Amino acid sequence: MGKRRLLWGLVLLSMFGLVACQGNAAPASGEQTVVVTDALGREVTLAALPQRIIIGGRANFMLNDAIYLFPDAPERVLALTKANQAATAFVTLLDPEAEAKIRFMADAAAEEIAAADPDLVLLKSYMQEALGAPLEQLGIPVLYFDFETPEQYERDLGILGQALGNAERAAEIWTYYRDIMDRMAEGTANLTAADKPRVLLLQYSESGGEVAFKVPPVSWIQTQMVELAGGIPIWKEAAQGGGWAVVNLEQIAAWNPEQVYVINYFGSAAEIVAQLQADPQWSELAAVRNEQLFGFASDFHSWDQPDTRWGLGLLWLAQRIQPDAFAAIDMEAETLHFFETLYGLERDVIEAEILSRTGDLAYP
Repeated sequence: MGKRRLLWGLVLLSMFGLVACQGNAAPASGEQTVVVTDALGREVTLAALPQRIIIGGRANFMLNDAIYLFPDAPERVLALTKANQAATAFVTLLDPEAEAKIRFMADAAAEEIAAADPDLVLLKSYMQEALGAPLEQLGIPVLYFDFETPEQYERDLGILGQALGNAERAAEIWTYYRDIMDRMAEGTANLTAADKPRVLLLQYSESGGEVAFKVPPVSWIQTQMVELAGGIPIWKEAAQGGGWAVVNLEQIAAWNPEQVYVINYFGSAAEIVAQLQADPQWSELAAVRNEQLFGFASDFHSWDQPDTRWGLGLLWLAQRIQPDAFAAIDMEAETLHFFETLYGLERDVIEAEILSRTGDLAYP
């Protein structure tokens, strides 16, 4: 493995050698260093505002989607890390040069990334030991982000805005999410415990022919979204760990949720819902009998996760958990607004590429 990475480094060094000679030039007269404190509390000094940014490591689509909220990202993103087909297709909508940019594997060695001569690498925090530390040892500035909860989203957008020299845009983006949070607080302010349905959110997965259903941890955004939208996440006692926890049908039946939401990160959630509705065992659940079994909304990505779409997911969820309080929400209009305002996409592109993937957003 070490020899393979060394060879990769030598090959890429030769590929990017000319660029490297130019990329590390001293800042032009008048440019000032930029000091940023990242999600790990590290103070990182950049010689100037970064112009050659690489998004690396795993879960990189969350960082991709966040940086492209900033209008000049296409000019400043030097390289991306390979992701699934949906993530790649979405970035291509945002960046006309995306397909021509350097692409790294999620497990690329630090030497491979360093050979492209970035002036900044963005990573998820949990990638520090595996990739961040080796990059830092090579003298490459690294900023770490969480982007996992609403609170972290506010902080991490601020970090990104500071690093890009556009704090105003970061504040503008957060205003969008803050307004949604305010709408949630207002709509649920007078609810009693009896007004809140008992909700179960499940991730569907299939590996080697084995089907599993999993619930998210208490601290993750999926659990928070249910609570913010006026529901009771009934799985909390069974999800005290740090990752998705497998639950069986017996446990699901014992919980007897009033509503069930199904997430499918690798396929159609609507198709899984149709299968469950036709399953005699699932049809005995009250949520299924009462037509309260839903596939979580998605386009290129599912709207439940801490991607930039979590605000849309919260609105969509609230309208189903508390339909009376949030009856005025128009999800098609909200979707158009999000992609027009935050990403600058044209309406015809949104209709053809985004809304065509969301299915029926109207409820009830």
